[in-house]
Order: sequence, then C-alpha cells, then structure tokens
Amino acid sequence: MKEVKISINPSTFPSQYVPDSTKNTKEFGLRIGQAIQYEWFKRDNGGSKFYNQWDAFHKLRLYARAEQSVAKYKNEIAVDGDLSYMNLDWTPVPIIPKFVDIVVNGMSDRMFEVKAYAQDAMSAEKRNSYQDNLEADMVSKDLLTKIKNDFGVDAFSTAPEEIPENDEELQLHMQLNYKSSIELAEEAAINTVLAENKYEDTRKRILYDLTTLGIGVAKHEFQPGAGIVAKYVDPANVVYSYTEDPNFSDCFYWGEVKSVPITEVVKIDPSITNEELKTIGKYSQDWHSYFHSTQYYDNSLFNNDSVTLLYFNYKTTKNMVYKKKGEKVIEKDDEFNPPQEMMEERGFEKIEKKIEVWYEGVMVMGTNIVLDWKLAKNMVRPKSSSQNALPNYVACAPRMYKGNIESLLRRMIPFADLIQMTHLKLQQVIQKVVPDGVFIDADGLNEVDLGNGATYSPEDALKLYFQTGSVVGRSYTQDGEFNNARVPIQELSKNSGQAKIASLIGSYNHYLQMLRDVTGLNEARDGSMPDPNSLVGLQKLAALNSNTATRHIIDGSLDISRDLAVALSCRVSDALEYYPYKEEFIMQIGKYNVNLLNDIKGLHIYDFGIFIEMAPDEEEKQQLEQNIQIALSRDAIDLDDAIDIREVKNVKLANQLLKVKRKRKEKDRREYEMQKVQQQQEANMQSQQMAAQISAQKMQMETQSKMQVAQAEAGFALEKLRGEAELKTQLMNIEFQMNMQLRGAEANIIKYREDMKEKAKDDRISKQNTQQSKLIEQRKKDLPPINFESNEDTLDGFDLSEFEPR
Repeated sequence: MKEVKISINPSTFPSQYVPDSTKNTKEFGLRIGQAIQYEWFKRDNGGSKFYNQWDAFHKLRLYARAEQSVAKYKNEIAVDGDLSYMNLDWTPVPIIPKFVDIVVNGMSDRMFEVKAYAQDAMSAEKRNSYQDNLEADMVSKDLLTKIKNDFGVDAFSTAPEEIPENDEELQLHMQLNYKSSIELAEEAAINTVLAENKYEDTRKRILYDLTTLGIGVAKHEFQPGAGIVAKYVDPANVVYSYTEDPNFSDCFYWGEVKSVPITEVVKIDPSITNEELKTIGKYSQDWHSYFHSTQYYDNSLFNNDSVTLLYFNYKTTKNMVYKKKGEKVIEKDDEFNPPQEMMEERGFEKIEKKIEVWYEGVMVMGTNIVLDWKLAKNMVRPKSSSQNALPNYVACAPRMYKGNIESLLRRMIPFADLIQMTHLKLQQVIQKVVPDGVFIDADGLNEVDLGNGATYSPEDALKLYFQTGSVVGRSYTQDGEFNNARVPIQELSKNSGQAKIASLIGSYNHYLQMLRDVTGLNEARDGSMPDPNSLVGLQKLAALNSNTATRHIIDGSLDISRDLAVALSCRVSDALEYYPYKEEFIMQIGKYNVNLLNDIKGLHIYDFGIFIEMAPDEEEKQQLEQNIQIALSRDAIDLDDAIDIREVKNVKLANQLLKVKRKRKEKDRREYEMQKVQQQQEANMQSQQMAAQISAQKMQMETQSKMQVAQAEAGFALEKLRGEAELKTQLMNIEFQMNMQLRGAEANIIKYREDMKEKAKDDRISKQNTQQSKLIEQRKKDLPPINFESNEDTLDGFDLSEFEPR
C-alpha cells in the first residue's frame, strides 16, 4: 500500500478524453475522489463547504425540534455576561415544530399513484388498433344496433353504452378507460418495489427534509442479496457537483460521506490486511480531529474504531468500438484504431459510438486509499436513442438559487428567536411582579384611642383591615389640630406590572403573526384561532391559500417520487431480463394480482413513460365539488355522473369528464324533448286519427244502420216479391198444372175422339166390308135387298151425351 497521509491539496478532475483502460484504473478513481474531497472539504476560514452545510442543516433540524442552542438568548439578556440574578426557564418555545408538523403531516395524507404509459411501437400499435375499432363502432353504431335488434347478433367490439359520440369523448375515453395489461403489470411492479422498501415512510422523511432543510434526497440501487432497493438519504451527508437545477439533473458526480465501523472496510475490499486496517483507523481518527467532526456525534464509536468513507459516483463516457466484416461483428477496446488503408485492404470497417456510463468508488477520506473503483453494474439506462444513464441519487431542492438552498423553516427562525426572547422577557416581568400591599402610617395609629384603655397597634389595624375592610382613624389629633394621617392604612396597587405583561403578550402575538405571514401558514391552516364571525367557506378559502404557499414542497416530493419511479422502472426491466432469481421476483410482484404474471414476464421488452397522478388537494376538491354541485343544481348531470367524476383523481381529466357528461346530458335532454314533441305530435295525430276513426266509425255505423234499414226494407220488399213470386209461381204452377190437365184432358178427349173416330172408321170399314160382302154375296146369290140402317143414336160412334152440362 502506498504511503498514507492526511492532506487536502488542490486537485482537479481528470480529463474525460483518456482511454477507457485509463478510466478503469484506481489512480483515475483516486483523482476523482480527491477532486470531490477538495471541493467539499478544503479548509476555508476554519471550515469547509461540507461541514458548513452539515452544521447549517444540523441547526435547522434543532430548530425544527425546538432544541436549538439558547446561548444567543443568554448573551442578549445577560448583563456583562452575568446571569446569576436570573432564574429563567431557557427551554425554547416549541412554535416551529408545530408549523413543521402541520406542513409535513398535511402533505403526508396526500396520496398519489404511479402511472405507466407504454410508448414502444408494439404498445402503440395495440393502442391504435383499439382506437380504430372504437372509431369503427362510433361510425357504424346505428347499423350495428339495427343488426343486433333485428338478427340478435352483437357485432360491437365495445359495449354500446361505452362508445364515445365524438372525438372529444374518444380522447377522454382513451385517457380514462384504456389501460393495457402490460401497463397494469408495470404499475404493479413499481408499486410492489416501493411497498417492499416502505417508501411511504421514506416519503415522510423526505417531506420533513424539504420543509426543514429545503432539499430531499433518495437513492436507488440493485443489491445482489436484497434486489432492488429504494431508500432515504440524509442530505447533510451528500456531495454533488455544482448545479442550479432544482432537480439536480445536470450533476456529473454524486457522493455520500459515511462514518462506518472499520469492519465495514473488509466487506468492501476483502483483500485488505489487518495492518492496513490499523493504518486506516489511525488516520481516520486524525480526520475526525482535523475537522472536529466528533462534535456532531455523541458516540464513542467515532473516536475509536470508525472510518470516514466517501462513496461516490462519477459520470463519464464509454467508447463502444466494434470491428465489422461482412455479417460478423467483434467487440474491440476503444484503442482499436486501424489505418484506413488496412480496413480497405482487409475488407472490414470500424464502428463506434459513445454512451454515458457511471463509475462508482469508495475512498478513505483524507488519504490516497481507494478501496473500490469500477464501472457501475446495473446502471439505470432508459430505452432511448440518447443512451443516457441515470444516477443512483434522486434529489430536489425547490427553492435553489445559485447553488444556495432556501427552506421554509429558515424563514421562521428570525421570528422564532424574537418569540423566544419575548417569552424570556415575559418571565422576567412576571418574576418581578409583587403582590398588592398596604401602607401603614404609624403616626396615624398613635392618635387613635379605642376608649377601652387598649392600644391600637399596627397588627390590630391590619387584622381589622383584612377581616372587615374597615380602618379606624382620627381627623384631628389629640391637640385639636388637623390630622394628616387620618387614614392610617392605604392599599398599594401599582406594583402589578400588568402594562408590561400586556405589552409583551402583544409583541408575542405580533411576532407569531409575522411568522404566519412569512410562511403562509395562517390560523385557518392549523385551526388554532378561527374567527367566530368568519363563515365556514371563508375559513376554507384561507386554508386553501395557505396550502398554495407551501405547494412547492409537495411538488418537490412528487418530483423525487417520479424520478425514483422512472429509475425503478428501468431496474425492474433489467431484473426481469438478467436477475438470476427473476422467477422469485416475478412471483413477488404478481402476488397481488396473479392474472398479471404472464404480462410481467415480458415486461422488459416494453418501454414506458412514468408519471405521477396526485390525489387532488382540498382546494382542487373544493373547486371540482363546486362545479359538480352547480351542474347538479342545474340538472346538467345525474348523481351517477357525479360519482364517476369524483372517482377520477386527476382534476383536469375530472373537469373534462364533467364537460363531456354535461354535453351528453344536454344532448340526451334535447333528444328527450324532441322525442317528447314527437310523441306529443304522434299523440295528437293519434287523437285526430282516433277522432276521425270514431267519426268514420259513426258514419259507418249510421251508413250501416241505413244500409241495414235499406237492406231490411229491401229484404222485406224482396221477401214480399219473393212471396208474391212464390204465390205467382204457385198460381202459375197451379195454372200450368190446370192447363196441363186441361190440355191433357183435351188431348185425351182428342185422342179419345180420334180413337173413337178410328174405331168408328174401323167399324164402318168393317161394316162396309161386311156389307160389301153381303152385297157380293147378295149379288152372287141374288138375294133380296138388305137393310143397312143402324139402331144406335151416335153419329159415327160419337156420343153427343158428352156435351151435356156437368
């Protein structure tokens, strides 16, 4: 080991343009450590930048606990340095702790959520695809609704009631309702890491530091045995490069000074020997003496077996050099620089790029010993083309100017000192106050004769005065002269000091009010002296104004939480890709949501944007609630809409949702009014149609009645005609039958007559033949003449008796 010596000599940072092989050497790390040491620990007017800041922070913390030194109060009150005649309570008035607790505890209740936004190409494609499907549903909503109603087929990709109606609602829907599973997995991973590291407690300590010191610091790292660690860092122990950025984004080195047991050195460098440990321990004690650092620690550990170490990180560049020949690429060191002719001759090319890297080291303060120096492992490197690397430290100082840090507590100190002085002066006045006494004129008592021979002593006079309030005196002396001491006892009432006490109390209240004025923490914020004549709304407005005065503190804590979440997001990605126990890590993350296990396994291939969504404060809640109540009173939204709006933690999105709900309600109202008008018109038309229908039915009934009457009359007439026709038919039938009978009879008669004629003819012919025969026979026989005369009274057989009347 090289010679060890305590010296803080002027030292500068080494050149950034040396090869990477030089940057990897401990000599390079030693120069960086000594440059940091010189900047922060060089003796200047008996002090150093580090311990001056440490002392300033220490005093601020003592004020925040009401444990500040009372030496300056004693110096102001003491007369020539003598306090032997004063018996005062020098305990500081705990007025500052009250205001600090009001700020810190009030902000600790403000909850926030870590939100992840997947911004890689694959996630963007999924988001665009979802939005395209949603827009398609928006355009074809009427058609798809008709298909669903007519055919029972649901062709919607989104629930119909959740489909936006315009572009504004579409953008709001994408912000409020769309959340990919990979984003949920990323949020679960970050929240799990924060919960495992008890970040809520860390955040409270950071808020306390931001209020008291004006700066808050946290650290994230990957420890092989513990995994991802996020922890609190005391700002008093931190060193960093000069910056004017409140978020310290341009710092190129960070460091943390720790006084640790000397046995911790072995854990850092296991190869160190006992002799070297003794040497380090000896010079570490000299370091404490050199800077009188033991005055800050009430522990014997820092006088014996302890060592002060500087853990530091340094940002530089690393030159990535590759030799490419065809499709084959070989990694080279940064000193690989072949001539152009060689590359053209052998057919290869040199490819290089510079990336940011962080080196980490450990140095023993005040020595030239570097225990560790190496390229940092598990660097936080976002997935971007800039190739920037994030430091392990996350810090914020909201009120920084030219490197000087201002805090809320620092504003309180002058008035807190005045309040303390007023309190001490008030004790002095109260101590000097004596009870009211009496003045006894002895000469007046001598002139009093009680008349019973007894003497009237001062003791008897006091007893009589205190028991009865009466005084016995004489207007004239025994010699008859006017007695100037005729009232022997008089009360003394001018030694109370009430005027001074009232004046000091007025001064106390004045300084207390000044303290409230410079900090913005009014009575409405702490509820100590609310005005009984003030309305509740005015008191709330006063409290909201006080919150506005301290908003920079909560904003600073949110900046630290956001930057820490960004770093943890990158570390989770690395752990899932490279950590040997990643399965155990995945199960640890997924124990809160088993459904996300598969998404968590592929988390490292995505790129996320991390932001913090803060729960609204009382002022924002009041404004939002006022808008909601106005909308409800005007029936612009429903109660269900108000519940949905209140559940949105982002006030800006909540107000946008309120506007969308109000517009949709107004549109629904207009549609309802139009439907009402349409229904009224339809009702009127239906009424008119009913009236017309009734009138038509009446006319129809009348017509039907008339028709029925006419039909009845026609029926009667028809029946009559039918009856007449039937009668006529019957008559005609009878007549026809009679005619037929007559004709039949006539025919029969004619037939009979014809028959008779034929018969008669036949008879005549027969008779003629007979007669002819007889004549022939007569001629032949020549017989006598024959008489052929008939004896019948018919003519040719026709009986005339038929023509007799019947």
